[in-house]
Amino acid sequence: MQYRRANTKGGTYFFTVNLAERNKTLLTDHIDDLRNAFKNVKATHPMIIDAIVVLPDHLHAIWTLPGNDADFSTRWRLIKSCFSQSVPRIERVTSSRKSKGERGVWQRRFWEHQIRDDADYQAHMDYIYYNPVKHGYVKNVVEWPYSSFHRDLNKGKYTKFWGGDTEIEFRAGELE
Repeated sequence: MQYRRANTKGGTYFFTVNLAERNKTLLTDHIDDLRNAFKNVKATHPMIIDAIVVLPDHLHAIWTLPGNDADFSTRWRLIKSCFSQSVPRIERVTSSRKSKGERGVWQRRFWEHQIRDDADYQAHMDYIYYNPVKHGYVKNVVEWPYSSFHRDLNKGKYTKFWGGDTEIEFRAGELE
């Protein structure tokens, strides 16, 4: 079966990427390795990371690709591979993965959504930043350290009280 993905050069996309074992905390335990994976891939395959939040077992991001490029799949493959090579081999590996020489760090696929307009972009930005509160890791968005929220807070796009004890209403409903 051929899986269909959006293919718009220079497009802006929302992603959800999960660990294979959702009860693990590899992403935050090895945050520097994940940052290095992104840095290494961006050096050869540029993209703008509009927003990102890293939780222990999954991450959400919005990327804008260069105007001549629509290949986000290669970027994710390289990021996953680079990160996987840098973390200890403690994961469970299925026989299917063993037969293909794969590790069991990440789910094979990821979820993407092409951003349609400004309202869609803002709804996904808000969803990303509110995610640590939604999952009960913090009471206020500003408390979560693994997020580009702090960058956008410094740019004046959000206030430090945004997404606090009050649940955010998402225009697109639950996006996850």
